[in-house]
Amino acid sequence: MFPQITEISVFCDLSHLQNLLNFLYKKCIFGLLKFMSVYDKYEVVIGLECHIQLLTKTKMYSSDVAEYGGLPNTHVSVVTLGHPGTLPVVNERAIEFAVKLGIAVNANIREENQFARKNYFYADLPKGYQITQDKTPICTGGYILSKLKDGTEKKVALTRIHMEEDAGKSLHDIDAFDTLVDLNRAGTPLLEIVSEPDLRSGEEAYAYLTEVRKLVRYLEICDGNMEEGSLRCDANISVMLKGANEFGKKVEVKNMNSFRNVQRAIDFEIIRQIDLLEAGKSIAGETRSYDAVKDLTFSLRSKESANDYRYFPEPDLQPVFITQEYINKVKANLPTLPAQLFKTYTATYKLSEYDAHQIIELKEVAAYFNELVKLTANYKGAANWLMGPIKSYLNERALSFSDFKMKPARIAEIIALIDEGKISNSAASQRLFPELMEHPEKSAKEAAKELDLIQNSNSNELQGLVDAALAKFPEKIVEYKSGKVGLLGLFVGEVMKLSKGKADPKLLNQLVKETLEK
Repeated sequence: MFPQITEISVFCDLSHLQNLLNFLYKKCIFGLLKFMSVYDKYEVVIGLECHIQLLTKTKMYSSDVAEYGGLPNTHVSVVTLGHPGTLPVVNERAIEFAVKLGIAVNANIREENQFARKNYFYADLPKGYQITQDKTPICTGGYILSKLKDGTEKKVALTRIHMEEDAGKSLHDIDAFDTLVDLNRAGTPLLEIVSEPDLRSGEEAYAYLTEVRKLVRYLEICDGNMEEGSLRCDANISVMLKGANEFGKKVEVKNMNSFRNVQRAIDFEIIRQIDLLEAGKSIAGETRSYDAVKDLTFSLRSKESANDYRYFPEPDLQPVFITQEYINKVKANLPTLPAQLFKTYTATYKLSEYDAHQIIELKEVAAYFNELVKLTANYKGAANWLMGPIKSYLNERALSFSDFKMKPARIAEIIALIDEGKISNSAASQRLFPELMEHPEKSAKEAAKELDLIQNSNSNELQGLVDAALAKFPEKIVEYKSGKVGLLGLFVGEVMKLSKGKADPKLLNQLVKETLEK
């Protein structure tokens, strides 16, 4: 198609080089369009299974301590280990937490709850079975709302929420020859949240998980720490041609230890499955794991079906009955949830959606803001202090919000001094706030006086400074009156120097303008 181009001819004949560049450009565009057309003709179907460890003091069916950490195999007993003759007892607090979550997601809560044995052998499952719920999940239906980066809202329907116990933990990277087993986690209460296959991208999955974590933290039923395994997620992913009536073959991906890795694993799996189909190959129904270092998924085993687990009713546990009276009691004690806070912040306090989302993200931040706005009507100022000076102070010291000890009343005092024109915003954030962090026993007004930050709002005194400053620039005054209004900043700055930074900015601007217009 093109004449052979040697190193010499490139430099000697630029037209050949131009032709080559045009050819390569067209090839790149063609390749990109082909890439887009191939992947764009498929639709992705994703469902998530989230396991949340409950913040109960004891395990799901025994009195063993349920907490993260501890020396290996110290939080166990004959019940957890499944010794002959031992009997399980249901943790009442776990049932309460399940009802809390069901109410929060608008699910239907079952009256009669039965338990089942899910049978399989694994080294970290000492009983050889897991006590769970099979055909009678405590919650069915419901939904979770999440917001995507472009601002659109995604409603993800839920299939079920059921109670079960966790397995232990196998450690493969400590001993060079053997796998080590820690059974401290065995028996820890879990709620499994199973979504409908309503998600269509890794981004949507990320947003959904963010809302799940936020919700369980607000309910105080789980700390949501994925790095500690208290919130875990398995993703069921399939692809199909757009307009198809049947879903494609489902692949389950496990062992993802962060929200970002869930998104990356899903994005990789989508491309892998489409590439297989485009190559004329079939997709195996299997369970895969995700390697975050290599950014790829790899096969673990063929996918089990429900029959493989040989579910049957748990003979050692009686059904648990949940009355409407009990549900109403739990509902009465629920905290205000993120969705309701968002409405209050945007409708009542007139905050922007961005500000509202930033505050709601952490429950302790929202709680602090709620206390603060009881003490000041400047809601925007309260939000600005939370997301500005306070957040910067914590970030610079690598602290969490729980480490912030200044009372909301003190922040309200600072906001009042600014609103009254007694101190400037910059002086408040740069000098007064650090002083109060060092000396929390002082009031904001007391500290401001000690630091000599109180602004001069005496119009007679300021007028004298204005006259003195303008007297230095007679020619600039002529220019200003000729239309160079930008010189106003020069005059104001000069007066501010004379006042040693203590002049009230609003009053100062007013006096300078009035003097210039005389």
